[in-house]
Amino acid sequence: MEHQNIFVNGLKLLRMVKTKQVLREEMWRRMEELRIARFPGAFGRIPNFIGAEKAASTLAQLEEWRRANVVKVNPDSPQAAVRKLALLSNIIVIMPTPRLREGFLLLDPGSIDRKDYGFASTIKGAFALGRKIGPANLPRVDLVVAGSVAVNEQGERIGKGGGYSEIEWAVAREFGKVDENTPIATTVHDVQLVKEVFEVAPYDLPLDYIVTPTVILRIRRIREKPGGIYWSLIPPEKIREIPVLQEMFKRS
Repeated sequence: MEHQNIFVNGLKLLRMVKTKQVLREEMWRRMEELRIARFPGAFGRIPNFIGAEKAASTLAQLEEWRRANVVKVNPDSPQAAVRKLALLSNIIVIMPTPRLREGFLLLDPGSIDRKDYGFASTIKGAFALGRKIGPANLPRVDLVVAGSVAVNEQGERIGKGGGYSEIEWAVAREFGKVDENTPIATTVHDVQLVKEVFEVAPYDLPLDYIVTPTVILRIRRIREKPGGIYWSLIPPEKIREIPVLQEMFKRS
């Protein structure tokens, strides 16, 4: 728990604010207890959830989805249905490799047999049927889909704690593949929408849409999206473990 100062009628009050890690732990536990999380469980990951396919179908109702030629989708299991649906919708999928260790993969529905779309939507299948692509050669992205552990009604999200969605966005923005007007959505179970307001960092991704199996929540954002890589906020060990960042850091 952290303390946060708030002001009411000019008086400073002190309230307890849950940290992101506390909220993660609570959400993982809740999803396990409610038996919402699919194998291999919720803890330590972007949890796969019962209803992920319905959430993907709900996402496809967005006008931004219908207009998209290219979507960037996180590699986690709950968004596999999003990746498959994109291919079925003749949309090119950009999938970051796990921890961005091997850059990005491009899945072109025109180059993959339709019967293999389901396999291509998995991490193993994406490596087998997609092609590796450097950030400079990425096509312009029309929609970003991020995975989340929890989200709130202000459009702030909590990931699993590695910061990879933020780094992926920052890299794409540095190369001009996304900008302030690129919509960002997440698909989650309804229980992953929380009331808590939590602190955010300059590099955190604000959401434009929260999509559950039952609802689309359009966010009226109050802050801008990250403008690129904030080198001073990235730990040196993170730069060392991600080749794309290493290369960019040398040129910065």
